[in-house]
Parts: sequence; structure tokens; C-alpha cells
Amino acid sequence: MATENLKVAVRVRPFNTRELQRKAKCIVQMEGKKTGLTNPDDPNDVKTFTYDHSYWSFDGCRERKDGYMEKDPSHPNASKYADQMSVYADLGKGILDSAWQGYNATLFAYGQTGSGKSWSVIGYEPNKGIVPLLCEDIFKGIKEKGAAVQCEVQFSMLEIYNEVVRDLLQPKQGKGGLKIREHPKRGFYAEGLKTTMVTSYEDMNQKMQQGTINRTIASTNMNATSSRAHTIVGIKFIQKSKNATNVETAKTATINLVDLAGSERVEATGATGDRLKEGASINLSLTKLGDCIHALAEQSNGKKNVRVPFRSSTLTKLLRNALGGNSKTVMIAAISPADINFDETISTLRYADRAKQIKTTAIVNEDPVEKLIRELKEENDALKRQLQTGQINPADFVDADNDGINDKDMAKMKAKWEEEMRARMLQNDKEMIEMKKSYEEKLKAQKKDIADPSMKKKEEERLKKPHLYNLNPDPILSGKVVHILKAGATTIGNRKGDPSDITMVGPGIQEQHAVITVTQKNEVNLKPTTSDCRVLVNGTLLVGEATLTHNDRLMIGSTQLWVFQHPATKPPTAKGAKKVPEVTYEYAREEIAAKSGLNIGGDTDLGALQDELLQVMPMVEEANSISEELDKRVKFEIMLVAPEVIGAQGKGKTQIHVKMKNLENGTEFVWPQEKFRDRLYQMKEMYEHYEDEDEWERPEDEDPFQESLETEVHMGTVMVVLQPIAHKMDLDEPFTITNIKGAEVGVMNVAIVPCDGHGKEFTDDDNVFVDEPDDLIGQNLHFKFKIKSCRGLPSRYKDMYCSYSMYLDKEVVATKKVSNTTNPEFNHEKQFDFKPVTAQLVDYLRNGSLVVRVMGKQQLRGSAVPPNVGNLSTKDLLRKDQTVFSRSATQFNLDGGVVDPNKQSMVVELLMMKKTQARLQQKIDAVRKLVKEAEMVSCVKVSTSALKDVLNSSSSNQADQIIRKHLQDPNFKGGSDYGPGGRKAQSSSICVLL
Repeated sequence: MATENLKVAVRVRPFNTRELQRKAKCIVQMEGKKTGLTNPDDPNDVKTFTYDHSYWSFDGCRERKDGYMEKDPSHPNASKYADQMSVYADLGKGILDSAWQGYNATLFAYGQTGSGKSWSVIGYEPNKGIVPLLCEDIFKGIKEKGAAVQCEVQFSMLEIYNEVVRDLLQPKQGKGGLKIREHPKRGFYAEGLKTTMVTSYEDMNQKMQQGTINRTIASTNMNATSSRAHTIVGIKFIQKSKNATNVETAKTATINLVDLAGSERVEATGATGDRLKEGASINLSLTKLGDCIHALAEQSNGKKNVRVPFRSSTLTKLLRNALGGNSKTVMIAAISPADINFDETISTLRYADRAKQIKTTAIVNEDPVEKLIRELKEENDALKRQLQTGQINPADFVDADNDGINDKDMAKMKAKWEEEMRARMLQNDKEMIEMKKSYEEKLKAQKKDIADPSMKKKEEERLKKPHLYNLNPDPILSGKVVHILKAGATTIGNRKGDPSDITMVGPGIQEQHAVITVTQKNEVNLKPTTSDCRVLVNGTLLVGEATLTHNDRLMIGSTQLWVFQHPATKPPTAKGAKKVPEVTYEYAREEIAAKSGLNIGGDTDLGALQDELLQVMPMVEEANSISEELDKRVKFEIMLVAPEVIGAQGKGKTQIHVKMKNLENGTEFVWPQEKFRDRLYQMKEMYEHYEDEDEWERPEDEDPFQESLETEVHMGTVMVVLQPIAHKMDLDEPFTITNIKGAEVGVMNVAIVPCDGHGKEFTDDDNVFVDEPDDLIGQNLHFKFKIKSCRGLPSRYKDMYCSYSMYLDKEVVATKKVSNTTNPEFNHEKQFDFKPVTAQLVDYLRNGSLVVRVMGKQQLRGSAVPPNVGNLSTKDLLRKDQTVFSRSATQFNLDGGVVDPNKQSMVVELLMMKKTQARLQQKIDAVRKLVKEAEMVSCVKVSTSALKDVLNSSSSNQADQIIRKHLQDPNFKGGSDYGPGGRKAQSSSICVLL
């Protein structure tokens, strides 16, 4: 028995090509086992994590002649560069050693899409990853063992796609996939999963390629989510030998190699089971996996009564032994080094940090063969007796939704238990038969299991005949699905109605969607069946019929991307001709975006924004298509939000949000990108059930297309410039309220008034004006911030209030809530005291703004609901709504509704200039009055002390008092340096009045 922590390794890959074009910066540092991540917005914010291994594979390498990436001795990072063989030596060999000892072992790779999971696990020739190297070493070890130990290697490959388990070695399966059963001793398993014997690495590699092709066929039912399928490669390793007493024993180990779906902004949130609203962009099964990891980590840290929700998803059921049971487990966390992926990378590192706290207990799976067969037979006999007598033990069967079963539930559950018992008996019978067979018998029985010869024929036809092949976000899966086009008409449609020649399943695909015709002249024409059938050719909406040319890009519906090729018409490549760009999924998506008007220049930040838009565009299209097919009366739009609108300070970046509009009642909700992605996964799950003709509707509170009217929405933002307080001036002005689109939705009457520590407000007569804000440093500063009212707000809101946080305060200050008016009176006032003022505070007051958010809840208004909507379908409503995305592609308005962040600052600057001018004018008027009064008493010389007092006066009344005071001074009067009576003037400095 071996109890140990789950081993965690982190690996950073090089930049990909697109990141190089954007000149992304590396923000990852590694030293020994430590991985550091620098916040690109704050160089002093560095998060450090410690793992079992931190693999630096970013640079420090060179390419050998055979293509293998090895250490480059001339590079400063050569000493820490980790190549494929060193990663395998640390991780893969340990897994294989555990299997030879009879321990179960699991390797699973986790990380955002494109972070290098496949690079580490599978690799690319000749840079083989852990899986192929491990498979090679298995058969090397078998050869070294010789005849003394009889070894069997069994191979299986399954996929979890939308919670449905598909056997990738058996492409013809029912819609519901394989059932997941639970055995009290061996845990969860997929009933009916094909396990095939393999005799060599080449044999195993062939089976893996076959499974990969089938995986693609299954996952392209919804092309945009094909990379979201989880794949589990199972290798069952059996060693049979005789012990000292000549009793045959069997040592069995199962190796699970798990390639998890690519995640985006993933982070486990813990016991609450939230769907990771910040920084998370994963499907439901990955979320549940995070919940299990969190719960297991708490258990390992000694926390009691922690329930691990293994039963909450298909993925966590099948990984139960790997995470919390009899297995030695290794996790590889693949991370991107680019600054533009900071959120995703920090989420992955936190996820991995939580996982390494998990402890697993592995035991050697070694039993005498005869004893094992006897135990299986005894268990079957006991199950038969229970079935015959009807006395079923509930403890033998645990249901995810029934932790405790009472007498009333017993009758209801009996049928299900009986089904489970019969399935267990069949599984036991199968295992007994397999255990009794010799190795030769198993190989003989499997001779019929050969690779599909039709694949070779299809590859030959592909070189000669016109055909379609798929494009996939994962480059490895592109080109794996090929449809050879026959002479005459080939129909394309979904699974419903009359079967089509080519079946494509996904949002927006009709029963009879399009027809491809190969003419007698060997031309190929494509025509949508109706105007509602969306087909794009090279990014342009197809209206009518078009003749296809070699390498045309086709979008069928909202998610299916294909390339048409016609080898017979392929133009010859002329010498010196410009190289035609490779047709990739990314290229096709960029083309669609460009045709819809999205073409942002080469600026680094804008280029990153464009790439992000290219990811979100197909998601929004897919959400609209699903809404249309499920008749949800909801539409989605992409919104580009200026950072100033949402109150970002400093150099914020334009953010992508998605607006959800209810076409039935007119309500609108703006979702951050992460929330939209999470909702989209749920929408796709509903659509999958809809396609399978299962129960797909959800209660209103669980419906991803619904948002409660009690949800608070962001009505608008005000940026209150604080510069006047830096000069201890008051400010009382109306500020424009700007919504998330950048449009003005009202005004807010705001005041900022300097005061003393007791709250007494200063006036102009108090003369507290500060010429230089730096003079405040070290002093105490007190002022009041007031939100008096708002005017002209939209009438569709209730429970309106304003919220803000001043300077470094974490506390959010909120006004009272007001309803039933478009002109709410808040009468809010709060005093702020800073003792003493720091240079940082002065900089904030001089250059910063206070962000005030106006919040509220939407209320239904009859005038906002279009007439006769009850008789219209979602498709009709989408047509009526002018702002929905066109059928050619999603449209963007990058120039409209842009906020000028300097507008309010300019207003305040103008206000300050006016106040400063008024102060200067008051001083000039006071000096003029002093001169006039002096001339009236024939005084041509005035002391500078009198002049200074007048200039320092804060108001005309104060100046008058100073002048009267000096006029009453005997030393002030007279026409010379001497005052009345011949006395010498006390002041040694004089001002001559000319």
C-alpha cells in the first residue's frame, strides 16, 4: 500500500505564431520547483507556486537535424530547458514503473486551449510525448521479461462528449452512448466498452489513430465544441506467473491517460460549487472536477465531513479512482507564458496548487487467478439468490440522487437495482471467461478485429475526386473527417426527417440544408435548399447557386466549417508564384470576420482584441442559432466596451461583453464574457438533449436563456474628477451618466466640498485654496462627497441606487434605493478624512477619478413589448429586430458610442480656470481700491505689508476691512516717508504710487 500526494507538474511552452506577431511578453518565471507569474498590469505583483516539477520549455533549445528539440548550450536558459525525454523520465517512467509493480496509475493533462497539453502528452514527431514513449517502453519491458512472465496488454479508448460516453473503437453506437455502471469493488466503469488486445507499439498506435478518427466524427456533431470532448485512453496491463507453490497469480494494473478538454480561465472555487463566475471558462464536467479536487484537498488537510461529489458528472465518476482511490496519479498543468493569457494562467496554477494537496492510496492489484475466479462466482451466486428471493441489499447500490433510501422508495427503486445486479453479473461472467482464457486464445479470437479497410480506400479517392474535409479548432483534428462527393446530387441535412447523404448536426442546420451537385463536366455546384439555410462560401453569404473552386471555405449553419477540394481542377503552382496561405480553422474564421467588417489594424492591443473577437464570434452565432431552434425568444450581440465606461483606471483595455436581449419583453442583460461562455455550455447541453429527443427543457431558474428580473444591472457610470479637492476647492456640477454602450443616459448632480474635521464646510471667505497640491502632503484633509440626484434616467428601471469606493477603500458605499421615478433624489453625503495626506493620495486626487456606478433592476413596460409577439417564433422575432447579427456574419460597430474620457476633466479644468480667474480679478480690484483710497488721502507711498495683506485677502469684504484698518493707521497717511507729526514710518519697505 502506498499513500502519497497527487504529483503535479507545470510546464510552460513557447509562444505560438500569433502571439509572436502580437509581440506578447513572457510573464512566467521558473526556478527549480517554483513557478512565478507576474501581473502584466503591476510588475511588483508576482505570484509564486511550488510543484513537484516546474518544466521550463519556453526557450534554451535548438532543433537537431532530425527535428528533435534539444538543449542549446549557447543559450543562457539551456540549463533549465526541459525536453520531451526529461519530462518522460520524471513522469512517464514513474507511471510505467507503478504499472509493473501492479499499481493503477493515471496521468491527466489540464490547461487552457493551446497551452501545450497535446505537446506534453502526445507530442509531435520526432518530439514524442509521454503516451507514445510509455507505450514503446511497455513492449520493450515485455520483451525483456521473456517467457517467465506472460504479459497481456489491452487497449480501450473512450470519449466524454456532453456527458455522453462514446466508445471510440466502436463508431456505430446508439445516441445515448455507453451506460456508466458501479461495481462495489472496482468502482465505476463503462458498460460494453470495447477492450482490444495489442501485441506491439505499432499495433497500439494504429488503434489509437483509429480511435482519434472516430472521436472526430463524434465530436463534429457540433464542430465549434469538438475540442471540448474529454478523451480517456485505457491500457490494462496483466502479468501472469506462477509463485513458489506453483499457483498461478495475476498482477493487474490499469493505466489511464486522460486528455481533458481545453479550458479557458479555469479555477476551482471550492465547497460552494459556484460555476466560477470570475476567470472561468470551462464546461460543466471540468467545473465538477474542480469541485472534487477542492473537496479531496480539504479531506487531505484533515477537514471532516467533506462530501466529494464524484457522482456529479460522468468525468468525475470515471476519474474517481485516479483522484481519490487506488491509483498513483500525475497531473500536468500546461500554461501559456503570454501576458495576454494572464487570467487563464493564474487560474490554471491555482487549480494545480489545490490538486497537489490530494492524497491517494494505491495498493498492488495481485490475486491468485483461481481465487479471483472463485470470488467472482460466489458474488454471482449471491446476486442470483437476491434476485430470486427479492431480498435486495440497498447498501450494494448507491444512487447519485438517493443517499438514503426509505421503505417508500424501495418499490420504486427495485427495478433499477435489479438492472444493476444483472449488469454486474454479466460483467463478472465476462471477467471469469477472460481470466480462464490463455493469451493465445485471446489473440486468436481477436484476429477478426482489424482496421477498417474503407479508410485506405477513402484516402486514395481523396487524391482524385472532389471532396469536403473538416476544419477544427484543434489542428490535429482538422482533415480527419472526409466526405467524397459522388456524381450527381449529394444532399446535406441534419438527423431529422429523410436521411441526407451527408449528415451534419448542429445549430442552424435544417433537415434539408443544401445540395452539392457534381455535373457531367466535373464542375461542382452548391445551393442552399431555402433562403433560411445559412451557407457561407469564403465568408460571404451564399444566395442562389455557386460553382465551387479548389480550397473554397464553407460554413454550414453556425458551427460547421469545411474545405472543398477538387484535385482535378487544382491550379498548377507556377515558379516564383506567391505562396497560397494554408487553409486552417483560424484562417477561415478570420475571413468570415473580415467580410463582416471586423479588421482591426496591426496595433498590438487591437490585434489581441481581434483574436479574442474571433473566438467569441462563433459562440454568439451558435447561441443565436440554438435560441432560434429551441424557440427561446432571446438574441445575443457582441459589445465592445471601452474601459472608461466600466470605470477602469489607467491604461485599461477594451473588453468584450455579450448582451442578451429578451425579444418578448424587451429586457436586456449585459454579461461578461466568462458568464456568457458558461451559459453557452449549458445551452449546448440542452441542444444535445433536444437533438437526441430527450427531455431538454429546464426550470426557469436553471434555464441558461433566462435572467431573473431581480438581477441588478449596470445602468451607467459617472467619472467624477477629483482635481478640485487637490486644491481644496469645492465642486458642484452635473456629471454625464454614460451606459455601457457609451451613450448618455442622464445626468448626476454631484458636489465635493472641503471641510474641517468636524464637518464644517469651508467657503470662499475661509481662504483654504491651495495653489500647489503637493503642499497638502503631511497635512490633514477633510471633504464631503455628495450625490444629490439623478435626472433623466430611463423609465424601465426600479430600485435605483449609486455605489462607489473612494481611493484605496475596499468598502463599497451605496446610496439609498429609489423607485417609480426617472429623476431620483438620493441626498447622499459622506465625509472622508485623510490624516495625513500622502504623495500617493495627492496623485490620485490630481489625476484620478471617482467611479460612481448607477445600478437598478429592470421592470416590464407594456410599451417595450412589440405587438403580437405571442404569435411570432424566435426566427420571426430575430428578423424583425434590426440589430441582430446578419446571416452573413456578426456585425460590429467599433466607432459608435465611444466615450471621451477627457470630456469631464476638461469641464472641471474650465471650472477651475474660472474660479482662479475670479480670485485673481478680486485681488486686482482690491489693489485698485487700495490705490484709490491712498490717493484720496494724498499718500504716494504705501508699505509692502499693507499691499501683502490686501493681496492675501480671500474676498472683497475682507479686502475692504484690511484697507480700512490701514487707513486708520497714522503711519499710513502722509505724502513722504514720514507720517503725521514727523514720525518715521515703521515699515522699512515702501511702494511708490505713480
